[in-house]
Amino acid sequence: MDDGMVDELPEYVPSAGNLKQRAWFRSAGLGMFIHWGVYSVLGRGEWVLNNERMKMSDYEQLRGHFHPSNFNATEWVLLAKSAGMSYITFTSKHHDGFCMWHTKQTRWNIVDATSYGQDILRQLAEACREHGLKLFVYYSPLDWSHPDYFPRGFTGTETGRPAGGNWSEYLAYMHRQLEEILSEYGEIAGIWLDGWWDKPSHETWRTEETYKLIHRLQPNALIGNNHHRSPYWGEDMQIFEKDAPGENTQGYAHSSLQVDSSLPLETCDTLHANGAWGYTGDHTPKPMEHVVRMLVRSAGFDANLLLNVGPMPTGDIQPEFQQSLQLLGAWLGQYRESVLGTRGGPSPPAPWGVTTRRQGIVYIHILEWARGADGENLPQMRIPLPRLAFESILSLQGDSIHRSVDSTGITEVEVQEGVRDEYDTIIKVSIDDKA
Repeated sequence: MDDGMVDELPEYVPSAGNLKQRAWFRSAGLGMFIHWGVYSVLGRGEWVLNNERMKMSDYEQLRGHFHPSNFNATEWVLLAKSAGMSYITFTSKHHDGFCMWHTKQTRWNIVDATSYGQDILRQLAEACREHGLKLFVYYSPLDWSHPDYFPRGFTGTETGRPAGGNWSEYLAYMHRQLEEILSEYGEIAGIWLDGWWDKPSHETWRTEETYKLIHRLQPNALIGNNHHRSPYWGEDMQIFEKDAPGENTQGYAHSSLQVDSSLPLETCDTLHANGAWGYTGDHTPKPMEHVVRMLVRSAGFDANLLLNVGPMPTGDIQPEFQQSLQLLGAWLGQYRESVLGTRGGPSPPAPWGVTTRRQGIVYIHILEWARGADGENLPQMRIPLPRLAFESILSLQGDSIHRSVDSTGITEVEVQEGVRDEYDTIIKVSIDDKA
């Protein structure tokens, strides 16, 4: 499908502050994604309006039941920080159009439409600043509630809106909302867009106008768009949904997608075992082994992991999810050096795992132990590495490791099954970067 790309655009030159933000983001490693809105009242995920073919007139009644009196922004921020996260990405507006800040553009927002009457985004922004986390704002250009979102895309078509509207008016509405967020909530680390795929054309969305607005109001803010395509003019990061960069196990990636390694990369995935982003009645989190492997694989692919929670309508994050995040923080307390602040490589990801690196050190992460024909773990594994000037090698789990070098200079690291860790067997290789 044609992206509707515009060829006449001038070269995009990011500001010095934007480049600095990119460098910070590339080393951040781990963030918390938060999908939360009025849809949480039903407990059937954030797509319930579309999936259950609800009418907007019925869906709007949820506002009378959305009173998150237990919400405490500081508790959320401190939970993220304890899990090793350095930023939060929060859904200011999802596809249902409900706004989690006090927008002046519609009364379909947390302050004007609910008895709770408080600005969630402002509270989060203040708590992030106080406790040293950066805030990214998720914003859905797709809007199933707005009458001027017309012609319709392929989702949200049965909400009962009139069969007509003014697309230019909708884009102006969207820009006024973005201007509010970028002008009234302090420094925003980035804008995370999701919904372009509903009408997949940059010409239709006038994407460059939106990007120019964002960069004019906050030149340091990063722009990411979850469009499942190669990066477009003006974008500062590349997003991958439930997949590592270059993979397409979910089928979301367009056939034209290319990984742009010149940009910082981010994989988003959810802590919910059922795959949901927004709140559901099933509070089961993914097993800790799975969570650790998501984080480590992302790092090995040179990407951050944006790990999602979908809080309850009361404003609480599920106790089960809190426990998982605390366990992740404890794991990082031991092995942070091998994941956060590293870059992917030098070896490409392999079926057995990944490698990460920092100055003078390479970390081997064995995530899948080799098995024999009988299905049992092999007594040892051999991991090939490129030519490296080794100084020392050991397991972060506390054991010495053997290595050998063949006639071509390729090193094989021999790891005994006895040192295998249930989550991630980590081998630390000190090297001479100058050799």
